[in-house]
Amino acid sequence: MKRREFITLLGGAVAAGSFAVQAQQPMPVIGFLDSKSPNDSRQIVAAFRRGLSEAGFLEGQNVTIEYRWGQNDYDRLSALAVDLVQRKVAVITAPEIAAALAAKAATTTIPIVFNTSLDPVAHGLVASFNRPGGNVTGITSLNTEVASKRLELLHELVPKASTIALLVNPANPQLARVNSTDMQAAARTLALQILVLNASSIHEIDEAFAALVQQGIAALVITADPLFNSRSEQLAALVLRHALPAISAHREFTVAGGLFSYGTSLADIYSQLGIYTAKILKGEKPAELPVSQSTKVELIINLRTAKLLGLSFPLAVLARADEVIE
Repeated sequence: MKRREFITLLGGAVAAGSFAVQAQQPMPVIGFLDSKSPNDSRQIVAAFRRGLSEAGFLEGQNVTIEYRWGQNDYDRLSALAVDLVQRKVAVITAPEIAAALAAKAATTTIPIVFNTSLDPVAHGLVASFNRPGGNVTGITSLNTEVASKRLELLHELVPKASTIALLVNPANPQLARVNSTDMQAAARTLALQILVLNASSIHEIDEAFAALVQQGIAALVITADPLFNSRSEQLAALVLRHALPAISAHREFTVAGGLFSYGTSLADIYSQLGIYTAKILKGEKPAELPVSQSTKVELIINLRTAKLLGLSFPLAVLARADEVIE
């Protein structure tokens, strides 16, 4: 065999061997840890996958996702986080504060990407926004910061309501505590009374509305909690059944028939979560990847529901709306 033919043959063999090694390399695995159920999370999972695909990762093609669902039982999150650690996933995506804290307690080495509306520094997730340190980074939204604005908007629409109900999830204590404290402070400035209603399950949501109606409460603020975010259709049906003016944090509630919403876009946040998770898969270190702060909020108004309730939005509020459903 001539020397040139031998070199060409050898080079082809090396290249073929290289491609074979690449083909045999396992796909990276993302651990997706969530307190909700898969049925309640289809839209947000679709948005998460969309963010991954924008960054070049397609589930089943070049990345695998292991889903762990708490089924609205927060006590299960710790064991589910440990299970993902034992599975040796490449990164854990935790789209809420409780899941992120459970993941952080389970590992100090596997990267964790979170989403929360709470202060991640105050709650011990990261050392700082710019230099998170450790193995955790993620996305923050303004849903907690704008909670008092929801109360103001509702008060502007129904000024005669002296007592307003606040729906919180006590099974998510960090979020429930901050939401209740901030809303009570905002209510004092408006000379309003706040009645806190607790609900930690689908059944308890129905019970909370029964208590609300029994006490004659005329308006409701629904806090930005993962359980309530996933039960938009149930909540919208209840407020329509009881002809109750109510405001939520997310567009999905208003589209389902709720009166209005003010807060961040779930689709946008979860898409960003996918993009940030992809950054970790591409080799960026969470300790050096700054926490991203989403500052976009949207006001969505359902005029059909307003008409059914006999309410008229002030022109100044309508002018600020990002979307009006007619």
